[in-house]
Amino acid sequence: MVDCHMHMVLDGEYWKAAIARHSCEIDTAWIRRVLEHYRQAGFTYLRDCGDRWGVGKTARVLAPEYGITYRTPLASFYHKGHYGGIIGKPFETFGEFAALVRKNREDGADFIKIMISGLMDFDHYCVLTEAGLPPAEIKELIHIAHSEGLAVSVHGNGTENVRAAAEAGVDSVEHGAYLNEEALWAMKEAGTVWVPTLSTIGNLRGKGRFSEPDVIKILASALENVARFSKMGGLVAPGTDAGAWQVPHGSKTEYTLLQEALGDSYADLLSRGIQRIQEKF
Repeated sequence: MVDCHMHMVLDGEYWKAAIARHSCEIDTAWIRRVLEHYRQAGFTYLRDCGDRWGVGKTARVLAPEYGITYRTPLASFYHKGHYGGIIGKPFETFGEFAALVRKNREDGADFIKIMISGLMDFDHYCVLTEAGLPPAEIKELIHIAHSEGLAVSVHGNGTENVRAAAEAGVDSVEHGAYLNEEALWAMKEAGTVWVPTLSTIGNLRGKGRFSEPDVIKILASALENVARFSKMGGLVAPGTDAGAWQVPHGSKTEYTLLQEALGDSYADLLSRGIQRIQEKF
C-alpha cells in the first residue's frame, strides 16, 4: 500500500486543533502513533505534501523505523493573497520564490510543492474557491523549481491551471478537478502523474456538511475523468490527502474509488503511476 498525497500535520478532523498540536514543539508521540497505524495497515511508502512547521520532516526521520519510505517537500509555496496559507509559505516575486526553493533544497526537501489554484467548492458543482495563477506565472514557477534539480508537484484544479502546469513539464498534479480533454492530453503527453485524491470527495458523502447532490456530481465527474485519462495512457497514482476533513490516516478508500473508476485492472494501471512517483520523488 502507498499513499502519494497525505499531510502528517493534519488529523482528518479539525485543522486548527491539529496544527495547534505541534505549535509549541513537534509532537513526536503523535507522529509515531500515526506511523504505526500506517505500518499496521500495510503502507510502505508515504508522500507528504507539506507543512511549514517541520512535522513532515520529523516524520521522514522516524519513518524507517516503521518500514516506511517517506518523502516531503518540507513547506509548500503559494503566491501571497492566493490559496495556500493554511500550511504553506508565501512569496510575491519570482526572486522570492527562487530563494524559497533554494532554501528548501538546502534543508533537504525531496521535491517542490506549489499551490496554483483554489479548492473545489463542494456546495457548487464545477466551481472553485478562486481562479488559479496566470498560466505564464505557473510555467515560470515550475521552470525555476526544476532548475534546482527537484521534481515539482502542484496543487491544481481547473483546466487552464493544470494545462499550463503540464505544458511546463510538472511531475505530478494533485487533485485536478474539472479538467477538459486538452488538459488531460497535456498531462499524458508530459508524462505527468495525476494524483486525483478522490477520497476528499467520496468521503464527504452522507456527512451533511455540503450539498449532497453537488458532492455526488463532483465525484462522478472526477471518476469519469480518471477513467478517460487512464484510457489515454495517462499515469494515475493513489493519494488520499489524508489529514483533510473526513480523510483519516491509513485510509484505503482511495483504492476503492480508483477501482470504481478504472475497473478490475486498476492495480496494474496504478502500478505504472506509483513507479513513476517513486522514481521522481
